[in-house]
Amino acid sequence: MKRPSTRPLLALLLALAVGAIAVGCSGSTSDKAAGGVRTVGAAEAVKLIDSRTVIDVRTPSEYAAGHLAGAQNIDVEAADFGTRIAALDKNAPYLVYCRSGRRSAIAAEQMKQAGFTDVVDAGGMTDLVAAGAPTQ
Repeated sequence: MKRPSTRPLLALLLALAVGAIAVGCSGSTSDKAAGGVRTVGAAEAVKLIDSRTVIDVRTPSEYAAGHLAGAQNIDVEAADFGTRIAALDKNAPYLVYCRSGRRSAIAAEQMKQAGFTDVVDAGGMTDLVAAGAPTQ
């Protein structure tokens, strides 16, 4: 008796795996799929600056040394970070950044957990300035 081919089954499994990977990758840039948080590159972030409340999540001394024009400083590592973001409108659009991108990712995640619906993680200030973001 001839054994049935496993090729159709392997093709189906491969198609399912590719589909799952594609859905997983696309979720990181969608507001709804990521729970209101998305990460963008510096060039796209610069285009969004004028339409969002910009939050610098670095320390006050880093902020004082220079920051994006119009940004407000809410230090993500300060004990009162949760209290300070709780006072913000959870439905307003925000853009968060830090020096390199690590702290902005932490802040964006905390904002997501607090129920914010539209947060853009813009990464690091160095890249934003190189992409043309205005500073003060």
